[in-house]
Amino acid sequence: MPDKTESWIEDSDILSFFPTCVWSIQSTPAFHQPLNARIREALDQMNPELADIPPARSWQSGQDLQEHEEFAELFACVLATAKKILKFLHIAYDAVEITGSWANVNAPGAAHAMHNHPNNYLSGVYYVQTQPGADTINFHDPRLQTGIIRPPVTELSTHNTDQVVVEVSTGKLLMFPAWLTHSVAPNESGEMRISISFNIMFSRFTEEVSKPLWGDE
Repeated sequence: MPDKTESWIEDSDILSFFPTCVWSIQSTPAFHQPLNARIREALDQMNPELADIPPARSWQSGQDLQEHEEFAELFACVLATAKKILKFLHIAYDAVEITGSWANVNAPGAAHAMHNHPNNYLSGVYYVQTQPGADTINFHDPRLQTGIIRPPVTELSTHNTDQVVVEVSTGKLLMFPAWLTHSVAPNESGEMRISISFNIMFSRFTEEVSKPLWGDE
């Protein structure tokens, strides 16, 4: 029998507003294998005790990796990707630049708490070494008011969750709005998890915006 409760509907649709984009680019092994070897060598020189980080501890480099020659090829790809993203978003701009970049090395058991990156337009991360148990990043719903009521759900989906877990792999580049809150779960593998984080801002703004907030807050 026809459902009479639907007889009042002439047409219907679902409208989606204010999307949050995360761009995911997987590089080829021919590109990332030699690049990652150079990055590992550079990080070992910065911290000769890198392989001996205690369990549940992390190490971060200084925030100026964009000024090191060993990372030039990576950041050329990052800036090229950023310009494509701005074109996709129809953003008018003169130029963009990397305001800070740093390495994250997480020993087994180490995690990274929820945070975002103030006073930047885009942020991102490139994965130098991942493996099962250390191959995800969490993105959190930035709309705090949605937590006022949390009814039980029958099945998690993008429409009712407050966290999205994104799988990553060695050689992957993620870019996202700098305001998007994110975190990293504890490293459950037996090896180091190594990534390069960075921030991007419009060059015209960098003379006036507070530089101390360009770091990893």
